[in-house]
Amino acid sequence: MVSAITNGVKVTVKSEYQAFYSNPEKGNFVFSYRINIENNADFTIQLMTRHWQIRDSNGIRREVNGDGVVGVQPVIEPGESHEYVSGCNLSSMIGKMFGSYMMERVMDGSRFEVEIPEFIMEVPFLLN
Repeated sequence: MVSAITNGVKVTVKSEYQAFYSNPEKGNFVFSYRINIENNADFTIQLMTRHWQIRDSNGIRREVNGDGVVGVQPVIEPGESHEYVSGCNLSSMIGKMFGSYMMERVMDGSRFEVEIPEFIMEVPFLLN
């Protein structure tokens, strides 16, 4: 589990290998990740967009941009959090993701970027 704090917004990520959905013989490794976004600032925020960098250990690089997360643009009050689960396919047994969210202060519409900390995705047997 990794965390980063930007402007009072804490982002925590935990990834997990999904063996049932993976097909190692065909170079398909599926991972889920759980993200918790905690608003420790003293103002209400809304998550507007996401930007991901995805890296496979075999050199494949991808970028993903989009509105919100898993179909929503959550509004997060001070002291509250939003959690969601998503997934990623890799073509290698190890990779990483990192990125950012564009947040908006609800009270005045000003925007700021929040870091999504880099996290590693690796099949469990690589650790042995």
